[in-house]
Amino acid sequence: MSDLTAEAVREALRPIVDPEIYISIVDLGLIRAVEVSEDGAKVRIVMTLTTPFCPEGPMIVEQVKQIAAALPGVRESEVELVWNPPWDPRTEASDEVKAELGIWD
Repeated sequence: MSDLTAEAVREALRPIVDPEIYISIVDLGLIRAVEVSEDGAKVRIVMTLTTPFCPEGPMIVEQVKQIAAALPGVRESEVELVWNPPWDPRTEASDEVKAELGIWD
């Protein structure tokens, strides 16, 4: 059994920012799911981007994969990029980001 949790993986990813708006991809809600194997050796991350046409998309995905792979005990990291449903900051971003972006319920 590993001490690594999905929440710990999310916290490790928090420093990665969207290069256009300088907000954490975690706070934007771009990390949709994190799965950690029972032994903590494999991390799988399902994520999206603000747009399929994001020119920095490949760089962001690679950063996510590298940070996950560098976590203690992790031997394999996988990142799945999904587009459906499209990212919606009204439902996926944190309350703080919604306020920063001027999105009100």
